[in-house]
Parts: sequence; C-alpha cells; structure tokens
Amino acid sequence: MATTARVPLGGIEVHSVLADGTAVCLRTITPADEPLLREGIAKLSAEARYLRFFSPAPMPPDSVVERLVDVDGHDHIAWGALCTECEGTPAIGAVHAVRHADGGRIGEYSVAVLDAFHGKGLARMMTAALLIQCLAEGLAALDVDILSENLAAARLVGSLGAEWRRAAAGVSEYRLDVAVALDLLRRDEDARGVQDVFRALGGTQRAGAA
Repeated sequence: MATTARVPLGGIEVHSVLADGTAVCLRTITPADEPLLREGIAKLSAEARYLRFFSPAPMPPDSVVERLVDVDGHDHIAWGALCTECEGTPAIGAVHAVRHADGGRIGEYSVAVLDAFHGKGLARMMTAALLIQCLAEGLAALDVDILSENLAAARLVGSLGAEWRRAAAGVSEYRLDVAVALDLLRRDEDARGVQDVFRALGGTQRAGAA
C-alpha cells in the first residue's frame, strides 16, 4: 500500500514569472489574508465573478468569503498568487481544494485569476502547488463544477486529465485525479512557472511502499 509523508508547506514561497515575464510569488493562503482576498474579488470583472461564484454580485456573502480563508492545510488547502512587480503587491489569483464533509480522499477544486492575468499560465502554476499539497494531505481526487459557458476553465481541467462526468442545469461536472494531473503538469517542461513550483515543492513529498 502506497503511503505519502506529510510535510507542512505553510510559509514556503515560490518566486517565478508568468509567460509574459511578470514576476509573481505563490504562497499558501491563511485566515489573515481575508483583506487581500476581498480586494482581489472586487477587482474581478462581473463576468469573471459570475463564472467563479455563479453570481455577478460585486462581493460574495460574508459567509462565502469566510469559508475561503478558513484554511487549515489539510481539509481546506489554498494557494494564492501575488504580483511582486505591481504597485502594492496585489493578490492576482487563488486556488482551493476543500475536502468533502465525509472526510474521505475526495474534495472540491476551484480557481480564480484576475482578468488582466488570464492566459499567462498562472492557473496552472497555482494548481501545481495545490495538487502537491493535496497529495501530501491524502486527497486523491477533486470534483470540479464549471458553468458550461466557462470554456477556459473546461480547457484547463481537460489539460489536466479531468474526466467529464455529467452536465445538469448549465453546470458541467468533472473529476480530477490528483496524481494524473501532477504527472501531466510535471511533463510540461516548457512552462517555466510550473517547473519552478516543482523545483520548490516537489521534493517535499516522498511516496513509498508500506
């Protein structure tokens, strides 16, 4: 039976650049990041907020925001990205994995990136960091709910080997195998940012036989 050593990733920062050369820093999200998270959500376009939260409201309810920062690194894992060359070092993206309430090995995945940083590889970088920690924390698969018109998100999870399961009420449901997605990301040798994530975090996990 395969086992994976758990190594805390909190406090680790990954410094890299996006596809256009923009300098960024990836790190785990903590409850203290609520102001940064709110600022980032407020900067999303109405369309982006709708695609992420299924609502174009300027800000999700406080209960939703509080859940987004209620991160413990085990049942709720989250990574955020900061633009280190932008004035004020703003938050520009976040990715989450939340274990289902049954406490098993399956959770739910979500990602958001500010509109100005779309198409630059940031979602893949953050996802690589997230999945490395998911593997260490015993999350083997992630469910992904995507509005059917969110083609960019569908392409992202498709590129990570996610399996389409069904569509209902305008929402497509996928399941992402963590190990498969990590393998596909690791093979993306032309993506400097993704490879920087593996160089910084990939050595923190060790799988073996029990």
